[in-house]
Amino acid sequence: MAQIHPTAIVDPQAQLHESVTVGAFTTIGPNVRIGEGTTVGSHCTIEGHTTIGANNRIYQFASLGADPQDKKYKGEPTQLVIGDGNTIREFTTFNTGTVQDKGITQVGNGNWIMAYVHVAHDCIIGDDNVIANGVQFAGHVLVGNHTLIGGMSGVHQFVRIGDFAMCGFQTRLSQDLPPFVMAAGNPAEAQNVHQEGPRRRGFSPERLSVLKQMYKLLYRKGLTLEAARQEIAALKGQTPEAEGEIDLMLGFLEDAQRGIVR
Repeated sequence: MAQIHPTAIVDPQAQLHESVTVGAFTTIGPNVRIGEGTTVGSHCTIEGHTTIGANNRIYQFASLGADPQDKKYKGEPTQLVIGDGNTIREFTTFNTGTVQDKGITQVGNGNWIMAYVHVAHDCIIGDDNVIANGVQFAGHVLVGNHTLIGGMSGVHQFVRIGDFAMCGFQTRLSQDLPPFVMAAGNPAEAQNVHQEGPRRRGFSPERLSVLKQMYKLLYRKGLTLEAARQEIAALKGQTPEAEGEIDLMLGFLEDAQRGIVR
């Protein structure tokens, strides 16, 4: 049996692994599934069609799986899906998706999500991101992997944040932020290439050099976005070990429906 505090209310239909721990005064609804090794703190509410994976640590007063804050929502059985190994701190609010999108709000693996973060309907958060206190994601936001989002930042609906991107404190992000780019300000402006995160993950000097080249083409040469994209494509074949980063950037720019931070 899961270790459930006697004051917690867990619906009999909820599916909790026997190793799950549930704190005092927490409420868990009937359509919730929680995987092995996950701990849920006190005074949490986990509801809706919510699936939580293994070895997550959910702190007190989190609200997970509530209805989306969307006036079009009519009670459809949309979902919240959370992966493995996440840290989810106090007063976070993650909502389920809407049928106007794919019906799923999704959080990946290994994320460090600090207090008061809001993940709205239909957001997709990747893996190994650090999301600081008070970050607010509007609906349909897509966040890649290994990003750093500074505290009190706000992200407009439908915005995309690429892998290894970084937002400074209190950034207002209303356009897409490309991979490996550091941005800050209200509104956001590109500041520099983000090298420290890739360096810590083992990027070679040659790969880091390609990141610098792509940043200069986007932000330092006075090129149009299309011209910069073509120049970045011309880098292919020069540094074979960085082909993946070049393809990542090109794919991101091709799908930039809202334009990018410039």
